[in-house]
Amino acid sequence: MSDPCYHFQVPEGESARLDKFLVGCMPEFSRSRLQNLIRDGFVMVNDEPVLKTGFGVETGDRISIKVPPVQPTDLIPEDIPLQIVFENKDLIIVNKPAGMVVHPAFGHSSGTLVNAALAHIPDLEGIGGEQRPGVVHRLDKDTSGLIILAKNERTHAFLQNQFKARKVKKTYLTLVDGTPPTPEGRIEAPIGRDPSHRKKMAIVPESKGREAITEYFTLEKFPNHTFLEVYPLTGRTHQIRIHLGFLGCPVVGDNLYGRRHPSVDLKRQFLHASRLSIRLPGENVECIFEAPLPAELEEVLAALRWR
Repeated sequence: MSDPCYHFQVPEGESARLDKFLVGCMPEFSRSRLQNLIRDGFVMVNDEPVLKTGFGVETGDRISIKVPPVQPTDLIPEDIPLQIVFENKDLIIVNKPAGMVVHPAFGHSSGTLVNAALAHIPDLEGIGGEQRPGVVHRLDKDTSGLIILAKNERTHAFLQNQFKARKVKKTYLTLVDGTPPTPEGRIEAPIGRDPSHRKKMAIVPESKGREAITEYFTLEKFPNHTFLEVYPLTGRTHQIRIHLGFLGCPVVGDNLYGRRHPSVDLKRQFLHASRLSIRLPGENVECIFEAPLPAELEEVLAALRWR
């Protein structure tokens, strides 16, 4: 079976970079994927190979692009049970437990969500030319809750575009030490790499960080803790944990941005991605998915209420 080949012609009065033109023609592929196909010699302009992503195309130019089959990944499928909240031919939504890393990395080569997904979905179409699921967004190792994995490139690009446009509504539940300055509020503080600690992020000057916005609402108050619903409007690394620590009410169990020793009997951070509102491919309205608070977090709340 031959590799699929696509053909386009630049319309009258139009000119653009080759990679940008192809993004408009092939929205099911990410820009980086198309750029790699150009660099690898799979794109022809007027029957001549072009290897420069910024090559200028103009009215009447004929463009052909051959998409090679996905290559096997070196990631190993692992038969790890998954709590699947929703699944169709394009994606899978999982309620990730605390303690599970999302993607293999240094120090975590196995036992990850991606390893588990590879075993659950053996016939993946692939992402970026590899036979692997597409991680659309991430959750910290010790954060539980909803996470989406795309099964194919077009879904991966479709969902990523929603996240970039801030059209995805994410809700987290968290217990914090202390009390926020107001029952509800909005935190706007740029986040960047901590200059004195390479493994941490931090609130930094605007010129050295990226915009970060978090809103919160108080659900329940205790003598020394507050139970919050939190809405990150941007998706920076460790955003909720950093912003709440910045307010002086760090996430319970967060020994990186909060107290070194947890103020309650808990072996993880009290942070759970509880609700996700997103439009799926082929749908005209947003779908809402929910994951209940894990038992170990419910037990902490029950103990605080009993006191």
